[in-house]
Amino acid sequence: MTGAMFDKVLIANRGEIALRIQRACKELGISTVAVHSTADAEAMHVRLADESVCIGPPQASDSYLNIPRLLAACEITGADAVHPGYGFLSENARFAEILEDHNITFIGPTSEHIRIMGDKIAAKETVQKLGIPVVPGSEGGITNEKQAIKVAGEIGYPVLVKAASGGGGRGMKVVTKESDLLSSMAAARSEAKAAFGDDTVYIEKFLTKPRHIEIQVFGDGQGNAIHLGERDCSLQRRHQKVLEEAPSPSLNADSRKKIGETVAKAMSELNYRGAGTIEFLYEDGEFYFIEMNTRLQVEHPVTEMITGIDLVLEQIRVASGSQLTISQSDVTFSGHAIECRINAENPRTFRPSPGRITYWHPPGGLGVRVDSGVYQGYNIPPYYDSLIGKLIVHGKTRNECLMRLKRALSEFVIDGIETTIPLFNELIRQPDIANGMYDIHWLERFLGKP
Repeated sequence: MTGAMFDKVLIANRGEIALRIQRACKELGISTVAVHSTADAEAMHVRLADESVCIGPPQASDSYLNIPRLLAACEITGADAVHPGYGFLSENARFAEILEDHNITFIGPTSEHIRIMGDKIAAKETVQKLGIPVVPGSEGGITNEKQAIKVAGEIGYPVLVKAASGGGGRGMKVVTKESDLLSSMAAARSEAKAAFGDDTVYIEKFLTKPRHIEIQVFGDGQGNAIHLGERDCSLQRRHQKVLEEAPSPSLNADSRKKIGETVAKAMSELNYRGAGTIEFLYEDGEFYFIEMNTRLQVEHPVTEMITGIDLVLEQIRVASGSQLTISQSDVTFSGHAIECRINAENPRTFRPSPGRITYWHPPGGLGVRVDSGVYQGYNIPPYYDSLIGKLIVHGKTRNECLMRLKRALSEFVIDGIETTIPLFNELIRQPDIANGMYDIHWLERFLGKP
């Protein structure tokens, strides 16, 4: 089945991902609309779009998160679809519903799937029924102190208290002994309520040295679904990913095939539409589901580099009503890819460093890709996420990839602001990184954090 392609896509985002989506639209012959706050009037994606609409002042709540203003921009420009990118409204089920009510296509999953997977308890229950392995934990939210003590005792310490809504490490507390459980629960509830408006928490087993492995999946909402292998995102700081690679140094072909087939089958049964990522903790040869992201990921380029498949193009095609153009047998993996998230931050304290870029020289050469929306003279505003670019390299082997990454980092020059490039120069010279021997706690130990 082939759907009618969109005439005009409004990109409800900013920065490098807005430019990434815009490029895919151009290659499909689709007109683009960039929306922007007053702080982003000179952004690259705004300059290159066919049309642009200012949707408000710098604060995201008054611009990129303002659904009425985004809807008005669609109506003014005649956009028949919206791509949300990642972050902002990309996993907002109500936004998807409102667009559909106005006959505007949301380039992503159905609002129902966004809602289910956005609630960590409902997501865990759903995937468990679909045969995906989960972390041992409470059945649903914890409703009282007695239940909490009982569940934690049955699982065995250490345990993790987690907010049912949201992410990014907020509303998460590691508890090593029973005497700390109730105070940690209270703190997690308070954080969750403040950040997400929902103080529901649940308890699960805390794995001591796991890796963070995520499987890229893709469905067309018509019963067809595939997986595109895994990404290893174990280098993290405060639950935020810093470097990602594909394939994972810790998996073998059998493990990759088994977990990939499991999640692809589950997505087919769920009738999932679009790109999605099933995230796991992996320890001692076992996978444990933690959450599903119902959107494009920041680190999607590493998958594109090893598969040659344009995930954004496929998102747009599937949203237009087309079936997947790729079957599982068409997916082949070639070489190794690594992505470094280049942030406008101090490389040690991680203090944000907004300001004007006085010199910008990105690296190039075979197997080197830079996804960024900045340029020399661009002024990085202080209102948004500090990610300013992504350096992605590809090599025939992991070692070749690491050597290419060292070379590319040495060429990357950004002046006028502080960036995390020096941190990456340091990381790739560590034996544990070279050998692929790291877990989700490695980076914080390396940085001297508790």
